[in-house]
Amino acid sequence: MTRPDLVIRGGVLFDGEGGSPREADIAVSDGIVTEVGKVAASGVEEIDAKGRIVTPGWVDVHTHYDGQVTWESRVAPSSIHGSTTVVMGNCGVGFAPVRKTDHETLIRLMEGVEDIPGAALHEGLSWEWESFGDYMDAIERLPHDIDVATQLPHGALRVYVMGERGAHREPATAEEIARMRELTAEAIRAGALGFSTTRTMVHRTADGDLTPTIGAADAEMIAIAEGLRDAGSGVLQWVSDFREMDHEFSLVEKLVELSGRPLSFSMVQADVIPDQWRELMSRLDAAAGRGLPIKAQVQGRPVGIMMGLQGSVHPFITRPSYIAIADKPLHERVAIMRDPTFRARLIAEAPQEGHPFVNSLAGAYHKMFDLGTPPDYEPGPEKSIAAQAKREGRNPDEIVYDMMLEDDGRALIFFAMHNYTEGSLDNCLTMIRNPNTIFGLSDGGAHVGAICDVSVPTYMLTHWCRDRTRGERLDLSFVIKSQTKDTAEAVGLRDRGVVAPGYKADINVIDFDRLQLRPPHMVYDLPSGARRLMQEADGYEATIVSGKVVYREGEATGELPGRLVRGAKHAPSTMAAD
Repeated sequence: MTRPDLVIRGGVLFDGEGGSPREADIAVSDGIVTEVGKVAASGVEEIDAKGRIVTPGWVDVHTHYDGQVTWESRVAPSSIHGSTTVVMGNCGVGFAPVRKTDHETLIRLMEGVEDIPGAALHEGLSWEWESFGDYMDAIERLPHDIDVATQLPHGALRVYVMGERGAHREPATAEEIARMRELTAEAIRAGALGFSTTRTMVHRTADGDLTPTIGAADAEMIAIAEGLRDAGSGVLQWVSDFREMDHEFSLVEKLVELSGRPLSFSMVQADVIPDQWRELMSRLDAAAGRGLPIKAQVQGRPVGIMMGLQGSVHPFITRPSYIAIADKPLHERVAIMRDPTFRARLIAEAPQEGHPFVNSLAGAYHKMFDLGTPPDYEPGPEKSIAAQAKREGRNPDEIVYDMMLEDDGRALIFFAMHNYTEGSLDNCLTMIRNPNTIFGLSDGGAHVGAICDVSVPTYMLTHWCRDRTRGERLDLSFVIKSQTKDTAEAVGLRDRGVVAPGYKADINVIDFDRLQLRPPHMVYDLPSGARRLMQEADGYEATIVSGKVVYREGEATGELPGRLVRGAKHAPSTMAAD
C-alpha cells in the first residue's frame, strides 16, 4: 500500500461545511485529500495536531497583489495569515491588457487607487506582456507559496482599447464597445476568474484624476457582461457609490441577468451615508429572492487607517510646518518635531485647503485610538483620543502629535474610517449574518501605507469567536465556512475550501488558544525599498498548500507549491465528468 505524502493526526477538524467539529486524521497524496477519519497508514510526513483545530485554508476574494506576484514568490501578508488562495484584479485596476505606451498610465492608476508606491511598481514590473493571457503566463512562470487567481480589470481594458480617450473617460464608440466584449471573452477563456470595475468617486489616480471607468455607459457595461456570457464562465466584481441607487442597482441586476454570471459588490457603512448599507442589503435580499446570484462583500471590523509618520496619512500632513519637513528622513523629522517651539507652531496652524479627506480627520478624534498590543479593533468610545482629551482637558492635536512620536516616530494610530459610525461592530454583525453576503475587502497587497486589513481572516477567529466582550460572538464553524467554502464557491473555485476526500489539500493547523494578532508595523521590502504595512500572527502552527507545508509557526519553509488558478474549478464529485 502506498504511503500518504502527509498525515495530519488527531486534530479537531472544522471541515468547512459548517457542521460540528470532530476529531479526525487527514491523509494527503499528490496534493489532494485522500482520507478523513482514522488513517491507519503512516505518512511520509506527519503532523501531530492533537489539541489543535484543523481547517481549510482561507480563500480571500479581494486582494491587489497584481504587481507583487510578478516579482515576489511569497504572497505576504496574506500567506502568513492562513490564506491559501487569493483573488487579485479587483476594483477595476491592474496591469493587463496593456500597450507599451500605457505603462505609466496603469502605474499611476494603481498608485492612486490602491496606494502602492509608484517607485516599487516602476522597478518591480517587467512588463513582459501585452494581452491578458500574456500577463497570466508571466505570473505562472514564477512559483508562489499560495495559489493566486486574477480578474480582468476594467481600467486596463478601457485604456487598451481606447488609449488616452479611455483614460480621460470619453464615451466608447460602438466598435470600441464590441472590442471590449471580445477581449473580455478572450481573457475569461484564457483563465481570468472574472471581470472587475470601479464606479466610485473615491478612487482616483495618483494625479488626482477620476479613474477611467467612472461614468462608463450602460451599453459598455452590458457588452462586457455579454463577453462573460460568450465565454460561459466568470464572475463580476463591482465597486460603486450607489448614489443613484435606483439606476445603479438596476444595472447590477441587468448585468447578472444578461450574463448569467454571479456578481459581488463592496458594502461598508460610511459616516456620510450611514444608512445606505441597510438599503443596499434590502435590495440585495430582494434580488436574491428572485434568484439572482448577487452577493455583497463585507468586512468584520472597521476599515481602518493606520496613521503615522511612516505612513501615507496623518492629521498634520497638510499643516505648513509639517509640509516643510515632510521629505526629510524619519529620524530628522522626529528630532525636529520634538522641539517644543516647532510643536506649538504646528499645532496652532490650520490645515491647507484642498485636502477634504485629510482635513476631515481634524474633526474625527472620537474615531481615533491607540490600537494597543494585542490590537483592539473594537475599542469603546471611552478609549478614543477625543475622550482622553476631554478627561485631561487637552487639545486632541497634542495627544495625536505626542503619540506619533512614540517608538522614535514608528507608532501608529488607528482611525476607524468605515463600519464604526456608532462606535461598535454591531452593524458588521448584521452584515456578516446576512446569507447574501460574503467575507471580503481585505485589500491584501494594497493601501500599503495606510491600511492593514489583510489580517481580517485571523481576526474573525480571534475576536468574533473567542475574545469579543462588547456584544454577541459568532460560531467558529460558521466563520470558518464563511471564509473557506463560501468564498471559494462565490468565485467558482469549488475544488477547495473543504477538507474532504477529493478536495485540494489546502489546510491550516491552528493553536486556537494561542492564536493572536501582533500589531501592524512598517517594513521597507518592496522594490526600490518602498514601504508597506506588515502584520504577523501567532498560533498558525502549519499552513499547507497542495499538501506541502509552506509555513510553520509563521515562518516560511521554502516550499512554493502555489500556482496560478486558471478559471473556475468544479467540485470533486463532478471533476470526472468535466
